[in-house]
Amino acid sequence: VQLQASGGGLVRAGGSLRLSCAASGRTFNNVGWFRQAPGKEREFVAAIRRSGGSTYYADSVKGRFTVSRDNAKNTVSLQMDNLKPEDTGVYSCAAGDRLIQSSLRIWSQYDYWGQGTQVTVSS
Repeated sequence: VQLQASGGGLVRAGGSLRLSCAASGRTFNNVGWFRQAPGKEREFVAAIRRSGGSTYYADSVKGRFTVSRDNAKNTVSLQMDNLKPEDTGVYSCAAGDRLIQSSLRIWSQYDYWGQGTQVTVSS
C-alpha cells in the first residue's frame, strides 16, 4: 500500500493550488491532510470520510480549503484557495479505516502515511 501526495508548488498570496493524494493497493475509509512548516509541529488540515463524504477542517483553513474524493480513481484532493504565507509547509496525506471523529485530527492514529509535497506561498 502506498500513498503519494502531489501538486505542490510556489504560489503568491491569494493564489490557489490543488493537491492530490493517490492511494495504490486498496481503498480507505478515511483520508487526512496534514502540514508541517519549518520549525513547527505537524498540524491537521482537513479530512474526509468515504462513507457519507463527511469533511472536517482546521479552523485556520475553513472557507479557503476544500477536501474531496474520487472513489473511482481512489484519490483525494485538497483544493486550496486564497493561500496565505502561513500556509507554507510540507503537505502530507494519511489514510486509515477505523478512526473516530476526534482521531481524524491526529497523524499517528492513521494506518498509512505518504510522502509530502512542498507548498510555498510568497507574500
